[in-house]
Amino acid sequence: MYAMASSHSSSLVPHSNSSKTFYRKGLDTSHVGLVRSLPDVCPKVPTGDSNSLRDEPSVVADQHKWTIYHSKVNLPAALNDPRLAKRESDFFTKTWGQDFVEIAVLPSPYLPPITKEHFQSYVQQTSLREKSHEKWKTVCPPKDDYNRTAFPHSHVNKSTADLEQVPKIFMKPDFALDDSLTFNAVLPWSHFSGAGGKGSRDTASSKLLQEKLSHYLDIVEVNIAHQISLRSEAFFHAMTSQHELQDYLRKTSQAVKMLRDKISQIDRVMCEGSLRILRQTMNRNNCIKVYNKLKLMATVHQTQPTVQLLLSTSEYVGALDLIATTQEVLQQELQGIHSFRHLGSQLCELEKLIDKMIIAEFTSYARSDLSRPLEEDCQVIEEERLVSLVFGLLKQRKMDFFVIYADEMMTTAKSIIKQCVISIVSQIDEIDSEHVTKLADQMRLMNFSQWLDLLQNIFLTFTIFLRRVKATLSVIRSVVLMVLDKNQRIREMEVMGAQKGLGREGQVDGDVAYLTHEGLFISDAFSEGELPHAATNTNFQRNASPSSSEPSGSDSLSDPECTTDSSSSRDHTLPSVTPGGVEIIMTEDIKLTDLELGKIANNIQELLYNASDICHDRCVKFLSARAKDGFLEKLNSSEFLSLSRSVEVFVQNTEVICGRRSMSLRGALQGQANKFVNRFHDERKTKLSLLLDNERWKQADVPAEFQDLVDSITNGKIILPEKKFGCAEERKATDFLTVDGQKYAVVGTVLILIRIILEYCSCVDDIPSITTDMLTRLCELLKYFNSRSCQLVLGAGALQVVGLKTITTKNLALSSRCLQLIVHYIPVIRAHFEARMQPKQYSMLRQFDHITKDYNEHIAEICAKLVTIMDGLFDRLLSKYEVKAPVPSMCFRNICKQMAKMHEAIHELLPEEQTQALFLRINTSCRLHLKSQLCHLNVTNDGGPQHGMVAADIAFYTGNVLALKGLKDLDLNMGEIWEQKR
Repeated sequence: MYAMASSHSSSLVPHSNSSKTFYRKGLDTSHVGLVRSLPDVCPKVPTGDSNSLRDEPSVVADQHKWTIYHSKVNLPAALNDPRLAKRESDFFTKTWGQDFVEIAVLPSPYLPPITKEHFQSYVQQTSLREKSHEKWKTVCPPKDDYNRTAFPHSHVNKSTADLEQVPKIFMKPDFALDDSLTFNAVLPWSHFSGAGGKGSRDTASSKLLQEKLSHYLDIVEVNIAHQISLRSEAFFHAMTSQHELQDYLRKTSQAVKMLRDKISQIDRVMCEGSLRILRQTMNRNNCIKVYNKLKLMATVHQTQPTVQLLLSTSEYVGALDLIATTQEVLQQELQGIHSFRHLGSQLCELEKLIDKMIIAEFTSYARSDLSRPLEEDCQVIEEERLVSLVFGLLKQRKMDFFVIYADEMMTTAKSIIKQCVISIVSQIDEIDSEHVTKLADQMRLMNFSQWLDLLQNIFLTFTIFLRRVKATLSVIRSVVLMVLDKNQRIREMEVMGAQKGLGREGQVDGDVAYLTHEGLFISDAFSEGELPHAATNTNFQRNASPSSSEPSGSDSLSDPECTTDSSSSRDHTLPSVTPGGVEIIMTEDIKLTDLELGKIANNIQELLYNASDICHDRCVKFLSARAKDGFLEKLNSSEFLSLSRSVEVFVQNTEVICGRRSMSLRGALQGQANKFVNRFHDERKTKLSLLLDNERWKQADVPAEFQDLVDSITNGKIILPEKKFGCAEERKATDFLTVDGQKYAVVGTVLILIRIILEYCSCVDDIPSITTDMLTRLCELLKYFNSRSCQLVLGAGALQVVGLKTITTKNLALSSRCLQLIVHYIPVIRAHFEARMQPKQYSMLRQFDHITKDYNEHIAEICAKLVTIMDGLFDRLLSKYEVKAPVPSMCFRNICKQMAKMHEAIHELLPEEQTQALFLRINTSCRLHLKSQLCHLNVTNDGGPQHGMVAADIAFYTGNVLALKGLKDLDLNMGEIWEQKR
């Protein structure tokens, strides 16, 4: 059997059991045949799992695929056959032809010559690894070597060959005889026939099969025994360990049973009672929750009747709070309740209805508040109603409700003026309302005093109207600011509460926390057993409606445990008091941000400013309607002053009430003031022009009223005196105008000009807004007087305009003195305007400097003109002067005569110092002409007869000049007429 099995061994036998299997070449199985009488009943084709067999190539499985194991002889083996005596030199030529010859292979030009040095770095890197590998080979020899040393080589080969005789089908892990294919392969019954002639053959085949299977069994048993003998020590060690493990498991089982008994006793003694108490507590809390839920449903059921009751008493805030709370309860606590499925939509519709009701009632309140009789009482009517409406509007986020109040203000402002006009017009008998139907036309029939009374009445009415509007808007704004302050305080309280509640996060779900390690201990369950109940009540109290808004007979409110009113109000409302003393309750449902509330407060404040602007705009239209026919432009200064003062008082009152200055009325008054200034200036300029055109430049008497006018200007303050009727006849006119102790001879035009100047200054006092315009117009008037007087006197324009025969020295002196009077008052006028101007407007005062310069130049030109007149006279007389008898000569007699006339003309008009200065210049001119004539006559101061006659003439001239009034101290210095000797 062993020999037969060895004859069927595989051609490839593994050399060892290592992972890298080396295969040896065996006999070719194609030449080994089987017994012809018995086919191969155990084919060697592996049909099971390939992983269960050895990891080696199978000739049976790979018989149709060429592998390296099919190769018998390769070319190097043939060439290096050691059995050949000598190598056949003609091997290649015999096979491949004569052309194949052996030639030397030339080295490649692309490959460098390789020497041992090229492998030096590799050898150095691997030398340590090689030494370590050799060391470990000696310590732990390879598995193949161990197998070869442990088992004789022949024995291993024999065992392997014996095992290979056993067909592979018996080695399959899924070997089962109940499989028909496997059964037929192992027991080929097809070879056994039931015919009588072949019985001996079948018997022999069955015996042969039995012997083969017995042989396979013997081989397997021998190998198993061999393997057991090899591993006997490990086998017996495992058995011993198994017994010890069984002992350990038995002891462990006993310990576990004892532990379980103890745990069962502990659970029965210590835990079951406590857990039963906890479960009962949870059941009790659940029952309380269900009871509270039912009470909450009963409360919600009464929502609609309660809302209707609140609306009947105008409690819009309470109704909205109740609706919001009910909606929150429906969405959170009672979500999914079938009986309340339509309540949410009904409450939404009810809320929309309340929105319309609040807006309608606020409009009605604003109309009734603004249209009630305008009396001195400016208190807010029905302040509680207003506060309630404002809270309702804020709660519903109606942030533009003040627009309604603004529209009502505009309507009321229009009606105020109409009512005032009707009331005043009806009291005037001169106005026929039947023929003049329009109010504007009736108003234009009033005189100034009547119209001013009407305007002041309008101003007074608007002042009361603004105070009333301010009181109402103050209440509204205080409510908004109160809500804003409350939101900030609630936010601060939430922050503080969040900081205090950091240690209570484990109590969020108390029912579950009892059974977890994160919750309370069992010992704390009894002391904290009411916690879920308290949380339930708090939740219920937050969502329930106020009890004051529900019917008194409700069962939900009669229960002492249902504290929905006091708790909710105490925890979530804040009592406040408005400035009017009305106590209100602010709920936390006004969901407006601080930015929105601040914007509403600013808009309400802006609405007060708009009220002031509306009143001013209506007054501007009233002024414009009266000014269409030029009525305001025809007013005199006192009337316009009254109008300006009335407007200024009203503007200041509105500024005090509203806190902001409105410019429309002041602007309109400024426009009328500009027209007034233009007319005022045009009238006075025309008047001055007419006076100058008719002025004959003669000294005029000064009436007492003009002297009083000048005397009223004391210490630089310009104040027009009041007219004294009946006293003008008792006081006589004077020849001169006395100003600060100096006498001024003036013409009548200058007296009128002084009064006009003072009227300009007084008008500035009355109407400060026209200061700059008045300054410009006054400067223009002064320039006009200077230029026009220069044309008439110096330019001799008066000869044609008035018909004067000539411009005398007296006219010139009088003109100069008038100009000096104006120059004297220019600093006073400048100081007067400077005191009433802003610092940024001081640059306009430079016009007075230019005017003063122009006037002084004009005065100097007049003085030069007087000197020029005398200079021409001296030139004409002294050019004919001869030094001869008689003495004094006729020439000097004429000169002294003309000097006396000049002095007589000007000494009463000009002050003494100006007269002396003028005669000094005249004397200088005379001296120069005399000196020139003496040089021409070649007369010197040599003491001769001619010198004596000239000295006599000079003495006569000096005596006459010094004899004139006010010139006795004059230094004539006549010694300079003589040439200095060299």
